[in-house]
Amino acid sequence: MLMSHKFVLIGCGRIAQRHAEQIARVGQLLAVCDIVREKAMDTGLKYGAAVYTDIESLLSNELEADIAVICSPNGLHAAHSIRSLQAGKHVLVEKPLSIHMSDALNIQKTASDFNKQVFVVKQNRFNPPVEAVKEMLRQNQLGKISSFQINCFWNRPASYYENTWKGSLQLDGGALYTQFSHFIDLLYWFLGDVKSVQTLARNFHHPYIETDDTGIVVFEMMDGAIGTLQYTTNAYRKNMEGSITLFGEKGTVKIGGQYLNTLEYQQTEEEAIVMPANLGNKANDYGFYQGSMSNHDQVYDHLLKALNNESHQLAGIQDGIKSVAIIESIYQQSNLS
Repeated sequence: MLMSHKFVLIGCGRIAQRHAEQIARVGQLLAVCDIVREKAMDTGLKYGAAVYTDIESLLSNELEADIAVICSPNGLHAAHSIRSLQAGKHVLVEKPLSIHMSDALNIQKTASDFNKQVFVVKQNRFNPPVEAVKEMLRQNQLGKISSFQINCFWNRPASYYENTWKGSLQLDGGALYTQFSHFIDLLYWFLGDVKSVQTLARNFHHPYIETDDTGIVVFEMMDGAIGTLQYTTNAYRKNMEGSITLFGEKGTVKIGGQYLNTLEYQQTEEEAIVMPANLGNKANDYGFYQGSMSNHDQVYDHLLKALNNESHQLAGIQDGIKSVAIIESIYQQSNLS
């Protein structure tokens, strides 16, 4: 029988509501924390949880909790994860693990020192088309992959950045951390380590932020495959496309739609995957825009299994570190100041 887990939730923004809903389904939400008291109060009252406005008070008082869920701004993920680990909690952190490799490695060391586990939310791994293509790669149905193309054409208007941490170098880190890190994760999950990158990045239409809104990256993978990532938050009025295409010696597949939610193309030597044209959960709804696929139910189901069985696979700290390492190398090669 799976043990009952007790959670604390750090950060009470939009994505935290998805987490609170799932925590209430699988365990007990003991406490919530946000520096904006109104946000913490709204979430705490809804789920019958204690309310805090600073993490130190929460960790000092909520000793029964065994899992801390980190939904604070990107640039605070490392500090909040490390303090939670030091307080004896396992950690589930929203992407990205951190926005600096040095911080990611500090999280890893702290987890080892305190014998606790860290998991990173990579919910797009559970999209049915993504799972199907991953299985094709496991079975070598595409043969050796020679090249790939990743397209991320989304929209983020000025209102998205108003009165928020998004767009700042210190707390956001850049579009590849905030909008498109799931695509970097899937590149690594599908094809392994990156050998080298070449990057062009610009901010064309968001002069009020400190980060990029457009970029092109050329990759060479360790196994020899080459490919490109083209990303932008300048698609006119709404999200346009989020896709990954793989070209192999025995087949070609494209996962597409706006959010990697459809299997748009497949041509292989072996029998094709039978799948409806549109398959997968709805995208997370953030009001005036939508984000990645809403698979947090599966994240939590697998989290409980992983905590009770170390051999169960769920995106962990190594996966988080790989994403940070790749994105950091991309930005180091960019021409942004």
